[in-house]
Amino acid sequence: MKAAIVKSFDQPLVIEDIPKPTPGPGEIVVKIETSGLCHTDIHAAHGDWPIKPKLPLIPGHEGVGIVEEIGSGVTEVKEGDRVGIPWLGYACGCCEYCASGWETLCEKQLNTGYFLDGAYSEYVKANARYVGQVPQGVDPLDAAPLTCAGVTTYKAVRVSGAKSSDLVAVFGIGGLGHLALQYARIAGAEVVAVDLVEEKLKLAKALGATYTVNAKRSDPVEEIRKLGGADAAICVAVSPRAFEQAYKSLRRGGTLVFVALPADNTVQLPIFETVLNGVTVKGSIVGNRVDLAETFELHAAGRTKVEREVRKLEEVNEAFEEVESGKARARLVFDLR
Repeated sequence: MKAAIVKSFDQPLVIEDIPKPTPGPGEIVVKIETSGLCHTDIHAAHGDWPIKPKLPLIPGHEGVGIVEEIGSGVTEVKEGDRVGIPWLGYACGCCEYCASGWETLCEKQLNTGYFLDGAYSEYVKANARYVGQVPQGVDPLDAAPLTCAGVTTYKAVRVSGAKSSDLVAVFGIGGLGHLALQYARIAGAEVVAVDLVEEKLKLAKALGATYTVNAKRSDPVEEIRKLGGADAAICVAVSPRAFEQAYKSLRRGGTLVFVALPADNTVQLPIFETVLNGVTVKGSIVGNRVDLAETFELHAAGRTKVEREVRKLEEVNEAFEEVESGKARARLVFDLR
């Protein structure tokens, strides 16, 4: 099978033919139709984070495809089902975190496209318990970004506590941000979208943002404070400065949700103002299996729109450059059909 492989953190990915995987007990093999490009894939390929992925590595944790083979003991899916293969590739299922619905915090988890080979390939092996069923009628090109960008921002909005009458600031209107603002609107909140690119702010307006701020032209903190401050701010921009601006944009009692994972791993937040203003800072990492199912259900009901552009797997290195340079309008999706 054809796959895009990371062999070294300082070299481009290579396209090679490698053996097709076979399923073990509890596992399935999926014939990949589409695979989304998440910024995490780029961090994995470059070894940017303190915990390094395995090498060689096939990235990709937004894979969508058809179950072709099942291993012994699989009851969750059957051959012919369309499934999404998410970041959470495995969790132990029995620790305190798993038992309380926080399987994404399981200390024994294995992540697709990081510690497990991912979906930048014609076939991928996955644990049957941790794939998500894609509803009928959902385009595989839409389902791929929903498998990570969708469920991640859906969870972040839930974690933020956003509700009707709230003002939610979304910092970074790209592959994640354009979905975050839609989930905030579904929750009933008004949204102020912040980005550096005017085209992305026009997209935000079209998707329901009430206000937009071009952070190149004006101070987002000042502009959001003119609106009374944000009840919640969700930062999906890969810049520590954006996190700090998001914090400063909050009204008293507001909540800041960290989502993006910049290579520069440090922000400075003031202790005094955090305490006196009753500010809450939360980290939100993807979502669990129920969150993923709800994300798919919302899209199947026509309540969200995925902005994406299609690329070939052979263009993987050029696609990485597009995302890193900020040229990608929204989510890039590899079509392997």
